[in-house]
Amino acid sequence: MALTWRAVALAAAGILPVLLFPVPGTVVVWALVVVAACSADALLAASPRRVALTRQVPASVRLGETARSELTAVNLAGRRLRAVVRDAWPPSLADGGTLVEAPDGARVAAASARVVPSARHSVDLPAGDGARLVTPLRPTRRGDRDAGPVTVRSLGPLRLAGRQATIPVPARLRVLPEFASRRHLPSRLARLREMDGRSAVQVRGEGTEFDSLREYVVGDDVRSIDWRATARRGDVVVRTWRPERDRRVLVVLDTGRTAATRIGTGADGTGAPRLEASVEAALLLSALADRAGDRVQVMAFDRQLRARVAGASGPRLLPSLADALAGVEPRLLETDWPGLVTQVRSHVAQRALVVLLTTLDPAAVETGLLTVVDQLTTTHQVLVAAVTDTEVAALRAGRGSAGAVYDAAAAARAELERDAVAGVLRRHGAEVVEALPDELAPAVADAYLALKAAGRL
Repeated sequence: MALTWRAVALAAAGILPVLLFPVPGTVVVWALVVVAACSADALLAASPRRVALTRQVPASVRLGETARSELTAVNLAGRRLRAVVRDAWPPSLADGGTLVEAPDGARVAAASARVVPSARHSVDLPAGDGARLVTPLRPTRRGDRDAGPVTVRSLGPLRLAGRQATIPVPARLRVLPEFASRRHLPSRLARLREMDGRSAVQVRGEGTEFDSLREYVVGDDVRSIDWRATARRGDVVVRTWRPERDRRVLVVLDTGRTAATRIGTGADGTGAPRLEASVEAALLLSALADRAGDRVQVMAFDRQLRARVAGASGPRLLPSLADALAGVEPRLLETDWPGLVTQVRSHVAQRALVVLLTTLDPAAVETGLLTVVDQLTTTHQVLVAAVTDTEVAALRAGRGSAGAVYDAAAAARAELERDAVAGVLRRHGAEVVEALPDELAPAVADAYLALKAAGRL
């Protein structure tokens, strides 16, 4: 039996008869009255287990957008249902408001189509009637979110007490990555069209393909002269080259323990894991490379393969990537870098651009990536991309006190160590990109365009 505030108020009202008749029997009698009233009220309440519940949610929603959980409740009991229905979801989906609606042909005797401040819905349904209870959901984290059970607290006519039941109503909502870096795609596509269209890059060498013939001008490389065309036309003619299409791009997300490090400070005061910036960079680079005509593969790896997308292109690529990366979470494990090299070799046989979205922390790189980078750079063009911490950048600028100066010195020392590690990776043949969380995705895209323009893919 569940009691309400009215039962407490009824018990407190017993002060009046006790003051009028100050004998022990008055307390006992009043207590019996309260118990009897609450028991009778609970017995007269409709059975909460005679409520048919169905829940409908969309298959997926993008992070930051709003979805709706529609819970349909039908009163199958033989008496009126006065109840409070709680539609439970994880806290990361809470939106702070619920909406009560009436389905077609049904009535909500309380307040139709009104917003209430929590996930608890008050309903008043005659026998056989129903209502649709709509709860807005605004996710704050990626991944699959399972709905909790539905709790129905049925109250009696006096609303002193009632009966309560918790009923499982399974539902799952997949929260896809936000892809906030999509705003950088149009500008990068414009650069790609400039590079691959009317203003073709005039370079010669490995990684480029023939574009057209034109007359020689002062400054052209003599090695680009097409002697057969020159002989036919009677004028000196050179070949122009453009970045080669149909290249292979493999994006690898490091999901080991370093990916769980929280970068900066978010709305909750804790910041987002480093993996979130890597996911944004992977989505933007994949979209750009696909528009450039390259074959894109994406995989997430720590000690085993967590997700992989291959063979998708065009309109199917981004939905496939978003679905595959939605459930990828950091693992508190050291990344198996020799195993990662094995994965790369097994999935990419020809030369490709291998983008490693990881960290440049000296300890992690020296004991991990640095031991295998030569195995990758001998076959592939390697691009190592890492995110920097906004708090470290802020610490470096601090000069307000003696403690702030020491913090700034420590931050500067850490940056020098990362620069040294980046220099070692470059000497081993890898390109290195390091940027703040919001700037990592466009920085990786720019590095890809630069490599493509130089014919190094």
